[in-house]
Amino acid sequence: MRARLRLLPFITSAVLLLAACGGSGSAATPSAATAEDHGLIVSAASSLTDAFTDIGKEFEAWNPGVTVAFNFGPSDGLATQIEEGAPVDVFASASPTWMDSVQDDRPGVSDRADFARNRLAVIVPTDNPAGIQGIDDLANNGVQLVIAAEGVPAGDYARQIFRNAEIYQAAMANVVSNAEDDRSVVASVASGEADAGVVYVTDVTPDVTDQVALIQIPDAVNVIATYPIAVITGSEEAELAKRFVDYVLGPGQRVLADYGFLPAS
Repeated sequence: MRARLRLLPFITSAVLLLAACGGSGSAATPSAATAEDHGLIVSAASSLTDAFTDIGKEFEAWNPGVTVAFNFGPSDGLATQIEEGAPVDVFASASPTWMDSVQDDRPGVSDRADFARNRLAVIVPTDNPAGIQGIDDLANNGVQLVIAAEGVPAGDYARQIFRNAEIYQAAMANVVSNAEDDRSVVASVASGEADAGVVYVTDVTPDVTDQVALIQIPDAVNVIATYPIAVITGSEEAELAKRFVDYVLGPGQRVLADYGFLPAS
């Protein structure tokens, strides 16, 4: 196995170690144990953290000798890492834009497929100090709003929603912070540093439901995010990477649905 370079420090790396071989619920048959251990590096959008962590554990259980290491972060940052030569085997983006960048520039991708979709929502602290009731209220005077930075899919989607709702200028004037990614938006709102934020519906996980409340965005102005996944050209674990992509497109769909993701089509 090739020597793995250290990834940039702003990306969180977590190696998922196999704790048990049962409980995946998949109809798949475990692969035979391999003579040599294999490591797979998957760079995935931060909004996939919980779902892909579970998928990774299942994949390891059905592929003895395989260890999956995840790098979760903003899709734009992950794409930049890959383009600069980080040793990534699989890329899962929250936006086709950044997959296009890796595909069209370098190093390229193969076995690309859309595997999930996601809706955006407004979140507020549970005590809702600004009295936010809907998307239009984000334009009210004095509202402290946090969204992901421009270029980050969640941030670009939020800006598009403001345009769709015809509140762009007023809402952007209320932005007090452009966060690194959607999880950072959740943290800011949960801590009371902001009156509201715009994130994915799936970002409101059980560990924050007692700190933030979710306000739905009407379909007429909302954005549906599409998530593509692909094998990175040049991966020395290309066969294993393709197997992981297939798992996400197959048994992994159940996990994604459990976490609130919509099917790709």
